[in-house]
Order: sequence, then structure tokens, then C-alpha cells
Amino acid sequence: MTTAADPSHAFDFWIGEWEVFGPHGKHVGTNTISALFGTGALAEHWRGAGGIEGRSLSAYDAMRGCWHQTWVDATGTLLQLDGGWRDGTMVLEGVAPAEDDPTRSDLQRITWTPSDASDEVRQAWEVSSDEGASWKIAFDGRYRRTG
Repeated sequence: MTTAADPSHAFDFWIGEWEVFGPHGKHVGTNTISALFGTGALAEHWRGAGGIEGRSLSAYDAMRGCWHQTWVDATGTLLQLDGGWRDGTMVLEGVAPAEDDPTRSDLQRITWTPSDASDEVRQAWEVSSDEGASWKIAFDGRYRRTG
């Protein structure tokens, strides 16, 4: 898996059908990641075990030299992230209203780490309410490829 030659395909490792488990092995949902238009763009369809659905569109923005993702879900959450390939991981960052105080913005950071075998990906979503001095895990998912 390389990203330096063609950064627009740096997220291709995430394409597929996935069962998603929490850090202690509990099934938390399924996710379908589809390639769009042969350009490296991706469409995500998340189906959480608790009934929440979400979707994202991700694409490489050649003009800005970074990846962009827009996420929306059934709770009304909107998250916009930017970033790219960093030390063997895809890291996207942004800001969103704090869960406990919608007048305050928290930093958001999501890191996708593919396994060497390409059949697993770890997604760690972290939130910082102190401008990045400390981070708390909001979601820690282990993706296992199905089929």
C-alpha cells in the first residue's frame, strides 16, 4: 500500500464490506466503503448495532493537497475533516460542536490504521476539548473484512 505515488488512492485500503468490533470484541456495527468514479473518492455507509446510521463522502482535494471527509448521521451530526497519509495511517482532523456544550467547539481527530494483512483496519476517533493538550477516545473500532 503506497500513497506517495498517487495520494488520491491513499484511502483505498478502506474499500470493502466490514464487520466492526469495539476494543473488547463486542460487535458495534457494519460498514460498507465503496469506490466512486475511479478517482479515489469513497462513499461510506455505517450501520451501528444500536440503530444509528451514518454516511460519509471522502475525496482527495488535489488543489489543497489533502483528503477531505464530510460525515452526516441520523442524529444530525455533521463533521468535516481534512488531512492525509501520515506514518502508515490516514489521519483526518476537524472541529465540531462539543457534545456537552454546543456553543463550544472541540477538536476531532480520526485515525485509520490498516493491518499488514489488509483484512483489518483500526479506526480511532479522538476528541480534545483543550485545544489538543489531551485527547479522549470517542470511538475505537476494529474493522474486519467480510467475504
